[in-house]
Amino acid sequence: MQRPSGLNILCAGLALFMVAGSSHVAHADGPYRILKTEKVGGDGGFDYVYADSDNRNLYVARTGKTPRVDVFNLDTLAPVGSLKETAAHGVVTDTASHHGFASSSPIVMFDTKTFAPIKSIKVEGRPDGLLADPSNHRVYVLSHEAPNVTVLDAKDGSIITTIDLGGAPEQAAADGKGKIYIDVEDKDSVAVIDTKTCKVCGNYSLNGKGGGNAGLALDSKAGVLYVACRTPQVMVMLNAADGKYLADLPIGRGCDGAAFNMKSGECFSSQGDGTLTIIKHKAGSEFEVEQNVTTKVGAKTCTLDTKTGHILLIAAEFGPAPEGQAAPGGRPRRGPLVPGSFSIIEVGK
Repeated sequence: MQRPSGLNILCAGLALFMVAGSSHVAHADGPYRILKTEKVGGDGGFDYVYADSDNRNLYVARTGKTPRVDVFNLDTLAPVGSLKETAAHGVVTDTASHHGFASSSPIVMFDTKTFAPIKSIKVEGRPDGLLADPSNHRVYVLSHEAPNVTVLDAKDGSIITTIDLGGAPEQAAADGKGKIYIDVEDKDSVAVIDTKTCKVCGNYSLNGKGGGNAGLALDSKAGVLYVACRTPQVMVMLNAADGKYLADLPIGRGCDGAAFNMKSGECFSSQGDGTLTIIKHKAGSEFEVEQNVTTKVGAKTCTLDTKTGHILLIAAEFGPAPEGQAAPGGRPRRGPLVPGSFSIIEVGK
């Protein structure tokens, strides 16, 4: 690898000076690298990727003319099954019940051994992201439309209740001790849910430090929330107990996912500009960007394999964008997917 130039060092120093509460901004060089890029192909759009570390499966939801959830072996990335005719944004699984849940409309509950559908669960709103909490065997379905959260019993798929957040949720994390934390993207805040009452028990404002927060990760041991933001492009660290601001550090453009590795004490943030930012908590309010790994443009969501410590991302190549108005939400239009280009990217040491 090339050594950083004097200009890069100067830029890193300026970023260090400007970022409050942080200690270091690292160079691109580091121990993490792309271990494997597997071109698995297939048509259709994609959003979230999910690693079932216990059962060694990787789930990728695809939309379009042939909607389905493709399943790959987490160790080899070879295809092992598919949940057909399911147009979902993502998947989570519950190890104890051997049930999986796809965020289609209606929700599809399936067997994680055979990938066969078990039942359809009609929910309100527009199912998007999901969170499985193994401490209470519940699944939290996130929606940008009310109700913002639908709580399911993972054992039988029954609806327990719904929760109104007053805003659009993106990613969620559970502390295993009775609290769920949820990014509220359009409110620049993090909602705190009491899992016993299924009520909002707190709202942590980012107080102008970040906004458009689309990624969230939790260090439940140290009690630190990592909130990945798009405007500005920063990771904001908060005290999980009271929402107190700790620090912020720069990340790449277009974040849409984050994960925390409890074994290594590192937070990972994936960005659509083709970067994976790795942040380490040093002590107190001292954090550092350990490394920025170049992945692939469009690889904006990620998942952690807790067994290996590897990060899995998904991306594809696209042709020229069609002329005309921007896509909904003001996003630039994207050209057609290049056949055979859809890939799974594995990052590790």
